[in-house]
Amino acid sequence: MKIRAGFHLGYECTQPTPMLLVLNIHPSRRADLLSDQTLTFDRPIEAWSYTDVFGNACSRIVAPPGLTTISTEFEIYDSGQPDIVPDDAVQHAINDLPDDVLVFLLGSRYCDTDRLADFAWARFSSTPLGWARVQAICDFVHDHITFDYLKADVLRTAHGGFTDKTGVCRDFAHLAIALCRCMNIPARYCTGYLGDIGVPIDPNPMDFSAWFEVFLGGHWHTVDARHNTPRIGRILMGTGRDATDVAMSTAFGPATLSRFEVITEEVPQEAMKAD
Repeated sequence: MKIRAGFHLGYECTQPTPMLLVLNIHPSRRADLLSDQTLTFDRPIEAWSYTDVFGNACSRIVAPPGLTTISTEFEIYDSGQPDIVPDDAVQHAINDLPDDVLVFLLGSRYCDTDRLADFAWARFSSTPLGWARVQAICDFVHDHITFDYLKADVLRTAHGGFTDKTGVCRDFAHLAIALCRCMNIPARYCTGYLGDIGVPIDPNPMDFSAWFEVFLGGHWHTVDARHNTPRIGRILMGTGRDATDVAMSTAFGPATLSRFEVITEEVPQEAMKAD
């Protein structure tokens, strides 16, 4: 299956503004690219590429005063298979976890485990270890939070989502991640593209999506508390402790997002044959 994806983002700055961008696809998906995936700017801007501590492909720029539009468009191969459900994936003892996984057991800016630990142990300690416990957490989060674009709040933490019972995909991910960490299951935040492939079309505007991964049985496994069902066509952009680490842009000065268009769609078989 071929997927066409990309975006157009416009930032309005009042002065030269340094920015960090996490807008490239993750290095793990580069081998699947069917066309180049590069960031383009509608003004002369020099970009520096770097890899962050989590292995994400990032960029540094200095946005000039005025409106700057950042764009990309690419085609990528996808297996067309839904997310794997690892029913038999076992939960590791903390002493057996790799060193680089331990950070994903700790609280972070948006995953305030200290405020959720008592609830997590009271609610999930009787569930089986491993994937069954992860699924129990996802079931709870999926039923506990009501999705509402109008209730998005960039300051809402996992505990905020728990108490507000509303939010967007990042709120589902943050709460599920925090609860997993409370139960000694390493969990990390993921962001990327997820189109309406194999499911009814969502009438809301296309957006980037957030989900998470858990470390069980020696591997990272995809989990999605918002949809709570295996999905087709995820394109990973970045992973981190929470949304802070994979924000699509971090501006060191005033920068207003004035344009936001995301494209994620399956390329019809007829178009593929024509190519």
